[in-house]
Amino acid sequence: MPGSEKTERLNIQILNHQELHLNAEKAHSRQEIIIHMKTDTARRYTVTAALPYTNGPVHIGHLAGVYVPADIYVRYLRSKGEDVVFICGSDEHGVPITLKAKKEGISPQQLVDKYHKIIGDSFLDFGISFNIYHRTSSETHHQTASDFFKNLYDKGVFTEEETEQYFDEKANQFLADRYITGTCPHCNNENAYGDQCEKCGSTLNATDLINPKSSLSGEPPVLRRTKNWFLPLDKMQSSIESYIDSHPEWKPSVLGQCKSWFNTGLQSRAMTRDLDWGVKVPVKDAEGKVLYVWFDAPIGYISATKDLFNPQLSEAKKHEYYLDVAPKTDPSRWENYWQKESTKLVHFIGKDNIVFHCIIFPAMLMAHGGFILADHVPANEFLNLEGDKISTSRNWAVWLHEYLVDFPNKQDVLRYALTATAPETKDNDFTWKDFQARNNNELVAILGNFVNRVLVLSHKYFDGKVVMGSTFTEADSQVFDELKSYPQKIGEAIENYRFREALAELMNVARLGNKYLADAEPWKLIKTDEQRVKTILHVALQITANVAILSAPFLPFTADKLANMLDLNGLGWNEAGRSDLLPLGHQLNEAALLFDKIEDGIIETQMQKLMDSKEANQLAQSTVAEAKNNINYDQFSAMDIRVGTIIGAQKVAKTKKLLKLTIDTGIDQRTVVSGIAEYFTPEAIVGHQVSILVNLEPREIKGILSQGMILMAENSDGKLNFVRPTEAISNGSVIA
Repeated sequence: MPGSEKTERLNIQILNHQELHLNAEKAHSRQEIIIHMKTDTARRYTVTAALPYTNGPVHIGHLAGVYVPADIYVRYLRSKGEDVVFICGSDEHGVPITLKAKKEGISPQQLVDKYHKIIGDSFLDFGISFNIYHRTSSETHHQTASDFFKNLYDKGVFTEEETEQYFDEKANQFLADRYITGTCPHCNNENAYGDQCEKCGSTLNATDLINPKSSLSGEPPVLRRTKNWFLPLDKMQSSIESYIDSHPEWKPSVLGQCKSWFNTGLQSRAMTRDLDWGVKVPVKDAEGKVLYVWFDAPIGYISATKDLFNPQLSEAKKHEYYLDVAPKTDPSRWENYWQKESTKLVHFIGKDNIVFHCIIFPAMLMAHGGFILADHVPANEFLNLEGDKISTSRNWAVWLHEYLVDFPNKQDVLRYALTATAPETKDNDFTWKDFQARNNNELVAILGNFVNRVLVLSHKYFDGKVVMGSTFTEADSQVFDELKSYPQKIGEAIENYRFREALAELMNVARLGNKYLADAEPWKLIKTDEQRVKTILHVALQITANVAILSAPFLPFTADKLANMLDLNGLGWNEAGRSDLLPLGHQLNEAALLFDKIEDGIIETQMQKLMDSKEANQLAQSTVAEAKNNINYDQFSAMDIRVGTIIGAQKVAKTKKLLKLTIDTGIDQRTVVSGIAEYFTPEAIVGHQVSILVNLEPREIKGILSQGMILMAENSDGKLNFVRPTEAISNGSVIA
């Protein structure tokens, strides 16, 4: 259909895969839509990155999944001279905010103020080049979200429904999903939330939980009826499906998740909540209700764009919103980026946000009318850390603001490592060893080595000037021909959201340069053929200049540093591939290393930091078993517990858990069968003193008569440790 004038009667009009105008009142009764696709080239771009929750800092999972690929895409478009705005901001509403504020003993506003600054400063220092990093607590956003809701309300889009919802009688309030915990019906995790089990990943309703309790009071909640306003996704399913079907080029994971929702049938979804933190519902009979966070959050992209073009925005607000220069300070121009069919809208998100950006937000925009829909939603999978799922609650993460302190001036090393291991088609794993290897073996040994050799030799032999000697050889021409192909290769990969591939092609430019130098060997020829060396370095410098342009979307700090060394500024993507970027006689600036090696000790420190965090979290999360029923003193005194020494140990055949121990009890030497083989090897425990219950009735286990029981302590993670004296003591000593 692209490129044709073909029309189909469906439910809505789609222009350029994007523009859907829906009369919401008629949509409930009318079953026709017209799809009309045009081939207009985008004249402008609106690029959004998922709004991070301000209940904690940003970690590398967020960066790899959303912010680094989005920034590469935007920097590439800007380098091409495209009209693009890059929109993001803090998502400051929702239950996670109120829960974290309660935990820290501060107000929700104080909490979001704190983390908005931490996140915004981190993004700025890391080089994520938003035009604006806005806030959903802003006045502009509250007004925009309220107006949006009122538009749909006035059209009769919403249905008013009374449903039963959990209520905390002690706290005297209705409970949103995240205020309720209980046992997951699928995996028996006792700490599942009312909307999701983080252990097995199942989506839940609060009423699915076994033994639910309120996070506010700890008491079991009761069900009470309450009224909310619902978006009738079930009545809009055909329209949304038509929109999704018009984008077969989207990632299979995105299309697959959408179609799984369609296959089970979309259900109406409440767009309001019984809470006191958020955008107030702007209609009558809505006291104590706010907009559902996933209704107001994506509208944050629109409100941020409004403030980006707001000429009356104060300097203080510009600073608070990390506002970069907008294309023009015309208050009406925000509409060009959201309501013009020639604008290409791209949402960068993680896979957990697919349903909101591909189903719910488009449905909202359709119902409102006048807005474009996303041309692409390149959702990424998840990034794990050292083989384990990144978890904010478990503090198993590498936090951006801490990385920037621990690794000063190494923003591009992390950008490179995260792009090279980006979870584009499947979950991937970040390890500190891989991070070190990519820095040392790729950035230092390939890219940095090539640039350093070219610049150092140019200064050493020709005083840092661009010179030319003998005419180009066939080998030189072949290098230039290959060089010409890279801007298109890299550009096409970026435009198709294959950032790992694009980065690999960038490194191939450096490899091309390294191979050229290694084959030409100017350090040997300088003694016999200076004219040829001039030409060799001329070719190598032109490759280096191209590297400065082509690396800018991926490694902006490095690209700036290299451009300064070359004294080459102001060139964009359209100049890349040329072999005359540096004119004859051009003076180079002083050479400096682009990257330096990361030593083992630095990586070991980071690994230890993670291990310490895991141990601290395990201690904090550990649960203590309930006390058993009381016994009397006579029962206790009947137990004969002694100190003994393990003098022999071996595995019990055909078992995984059992060890056969020989223990010197001071009374005798006896055999004890113990289920500790998963935690201790036989050779490691011989010589250990233990506490042993010697008057336990003997029992045959796997054909072995066991005469006693050694005492063990079990951690919350199931790990066992010996209960034993803190210093050596005579075997047979009584423990009382």
